[in-house]
Amino acid sequence: MALALDEARRAADRGEVPVGAVLTKGDKILAYGGNAQIELHDPTAHAEIRVLREASVRESNYRLPGTTLYVSLEPCTMCCGALVHARVANLIFATREPRAGGVVSTSESLSNVALNHTVAWREGLYAQESAELLRDFFQSRRGERDSSSAGSQHR
Repeated sequence: MALALDEARRAADRGEVPVGAVLTKGDKILAYGGNAQIELHDPTAHAEIRVLREASVRESNYRLPGTTLYVSLEPCTMCCGALVHARVANLIFATREPRAGGVVSTSESLSNVALNHTVAWREGLYAQESAELLRDFFQSRRGERDSSSAGSQHR
């Protein structure tokens, strides 16, 4: 999870929402990365999706059984769907996403018994660090927006 948080910080440095992910199989890291929607002009370029894509190419298989995904923020419903399709075994996320989290916050996308695969999950690893990173990022963004709008009022 420490590497996922490092990737989240790198995403924030690029102006992206600070979310990072790491996919492992046993003690081997298959892929890691951060959000890149702005950079790539791609609404699906969430950290989780990017990591699953990279690992799938490396493994020459979109199915990634026996893997564990570490994410600094609760995945959205789209990312949860990708986890199910990729047959990821385990998900560990740091903190909840109350507005768009698809694991437990807004829906229970990974626990639906009608699906052909379920993903075991747990939360809370590095929760405080992740929450602080997100809070600081959005406070900074609000500060930039307030400064730019205040400046435009005086022109």
